[in-house]
Amino acid sequence: MRWSRCLGLVGVHAEGEIGKVITGGVIDVPGDSMLAKLRYLEEVDDSLRRFCLLEPRGGPNMSVNLLLPPCEPEADAGFIVMQPDRCHAMSGSNAICVTTALLETGMLPLHEPETLVTLDTAAGLVRARARCGEGSCLSVTLDMPASFVEALAVPVRVPGIGRVSLDVAFGGVFYALLDPATLGLAVTPEAARALVETGMRILEAARREIVPEHPERPGIRGLAYLMWCGRDGEGPRNATVMPPGRLDRSPCGTGSSARLATMAARGEIAPGERLVFRSTIGSRFEAEIAAVTEAAGRPAVCPRITGRAWIFSREEIGVDPRDPFPLGHSLSDIWGPGPLP
Repeated sequence: MRWSRCLGLVGVHAEGEIGKVITGGVIDVPGDSMLAKLRYLEEVDDSLRRFCLLEPRGGPNMSVNLLLPPCEPEADAGFIVMQPDRCHAMSGSNAICVTTALLETGMLPLHEPETLVTLDTAAGLVRARARCGEGSCLSVTLDMPASFVEALAVPVRVPGIGRVSLDVAFGGVFYALLDPATLGLAVTPEAARALVETGMRILEAARREIVPEHPERPGIRGLAYLMWCGRDGEGPRNATVMPPGRLDRSPCGTGSSARLATMAARGEIAPGERLVFRSTIGSRFEAEIAAVTEAAGRPAVCPRITGRAWIFSREEIGVDPRDPFPLGHSLSDIWGPGPLP
């Protein structure tokens, strides 16, 4: 067997959401910052993302995290989130996966009872505090990027649905946020298909009308996802709709951060108050506002998110030089009806 390309990966999931981590086969990506490297992958050479995420090596229900040397001197490692639609600046579940992989594979030393890891991301530095025991990473607490509201109650007309009112907030990437109860929906496993189909229609309409850009990090632009912000008798529930059309299995770290920003703007939560956000499958992230701050002069919060991750595989992926699909392929049967990656 001869491969023309070979990558080593560790399979990890954070509260049900798959975030594999590339541990070998990529030396670096051009750019003097994580944001510049992300833009290179987006605008110059998208082949690595396609190679990892499209079939037969990937699928629509996962992320692959590219580990890189940090650009910021105080960081221990850098990473870029690669997903089926594009690369993204930040992801809380993936940061938990990356931290767990770095420590449990020995790429960084694991210290008990706690190990501090600083991650360099395109959205800024993320401080991770890993609770460790018996040689394992038991949980990870992330100090997330400053999160802020772009706009509240933005009216958007969605074909076939009508007018909806969306909150727009930044939690590491930009989100459209909506209460599913306003459309007769709830965040439950039984409603997953309806949440995805309705959510993608709303996200596509919102993207045509709302194009936010980070005031301090040009290039982080546009709505990444729509997150349903539900609530039931046990508390708040999150369901992030992710292109090409699926639900995040975790409660979503960046989405939880965006939700905290909107709750703070409405006076619904105070700094230090702790919440438990649950996902569609019932997995949990603990969340709180660690501090208040500003982002380019606008009010912002500093979210703190805690979750768990588990390694489930080690693998090598490659491509035979005779393979007619060296960068992979996709079909609308599982990738959705929109533009294919």
